[in-house]
Amino acid sequence: MSRNLVALLQEGLPAEAVLTDPDVTSAYSHDMASFCEAGVPAAVVLPRTVEQVQHVMRTATELRVPVVPQGARTGLSGAANASDGCIVLSLVKMDRILEISPVDRTAVVEPGVVNATLSRAVAEYGLHYPPDPSSWETCTIGGNIGTASGGLCCVKYGVTAEYVLGLDVVLADGRLMSTGRRTAKGVAGYDLTRLFVGSEGSLGIVVRAVLALKPQPPQQLVLAAEFGSSRAACDAICAIMEGGHVPSLLELMDRTTVKAVNDLAHMGLPETTEALLLAAFDTPDPAADLAAVGALCEAADATQVVPAEDAAESELLLQARRLALTALEAVKGTTMIDDVCVPRSKLAEMLDGVERIGEKYGLTIGVCAHAGDGNTHPTVCFDAADPDEGRRARESFDEIMALGLELGGTITGEHGVGVLKKEWLAREIGPVGVEMQRAVKAAFDPHSLLNPGKLF
Repeated sequence: MSRNLVALLQEGLPAEAVLTDPDVTSAYSHDMASFCEAGVPAAVVLPRTVEQVQHVMRTATELRVPVVPQGARTGLSGAANASDGCIVLSLVKMDRILEISPVDRTAVVEPGVVNATLSRAVAEYGLHYPPDPSSWETCTIGGNIGTASGGLCCVKYGVTAEYVLGLDVVLADGRLMSTGRRTAKGVAGYDLTRLFVGSEGSLGIVVRAVLALKPQPPQQLVLAAEFGSSRAACDAICAIMEGGHVPSLLELMDRTTVKAVNDLAHMGLPETTEALLLAAFDTPDPAADLAAVGALCEAADATQVVPAEDAAESELLLQARRLALTALEAVKGTTMIDDVCVPRSKLAEMLDGVERIGEKYGLTIGVCAHAGDGNTHPTVCFDAADPDEGRRARESFDEIMALGLELGGTITGEHGVGVLKKEWLAREIGPVGVEMQRAVKAAFDPHSLLNPGKLF
């Protein structure tokens, strides 16, 4: 089978696009998630054209071989992990920005375009692509679409799903389908575009995307507020949102995270604080907005409020936040990064609960959060070489997800389900929800060839 598969793939692909050396293909077997099984692929394919993707899917359907789509493999749920004998379809070579339209405020891109590359390209036209995951320098637009990813600015600008206007998708049998539109408005038929956003490669292969852009906002300024407790910081967050303020960023780092960032990057962040809140505004008068938010933080018992004086100071604070997950990984060498989103009004209960869980299992759990929309990232730090510690890490991870559901939240705000959380997806949406999602999957992929074993 494997030899026949490779021969058929090579009939429609350049020789260099089909990789079979196990020492090479093993590097494509998994993403960045812990505790997620990964198989051994039969081949890794790196297409450069839509037609080549179609050839791969026709071949896979003919031979009934599973296909695992991949971007940059920066995901945190195992959604890009290979299964035994599969074709790994890596889309990183399809990395062209095909069009940027300042009038329509749209960009047309291939899936392998890196998020930061797109952001810099549209900035030359005075435009802005808002979704900015922490991995924006390496993650791809296709991967962002697959997981419906968010980012630091989501409190004001929203997440990836709100910027995908239309898609070209290669279906499991190799047919090419277009969804959505290029216009500012459009409600013709079912919203299949939104269906594909967040589908984790289980319904089709995105080969082209029409993305909405915004005018480039003014340079944002950032404020840092220190608190003696996470509950006080959450009180400030609630006051900011209840007061009608619209920050471009509202991020929280607990004491453990702040110390980890300092240990990694020597940034001089205040380690005496229990919670560090970062608020930013990109309004015409950001200083005035920061002053108003600073007053709310002081009213919530902030121990210190320090607004950045310029863009350079602001960027330093944002870099500290972007380093949070990398820094926590360095604490013990391995992390399990949770992605539980709760109503903002329940944020303090979520953080207090995570602290109790960490104490119960004797583990270091750092929390950073997109606080403005309640999306927390409790990060369990553990030694993967210690089986007991690994067991406790997994059990604490599950308890954190259970806590999120108890508080009216969701098991994933932006990282996706993949392998890591598929049992929890069933708990969240219930048996009828699972039945209907399986029916959708069957309609697009009747032989279950696309990313099998993911989601449910």
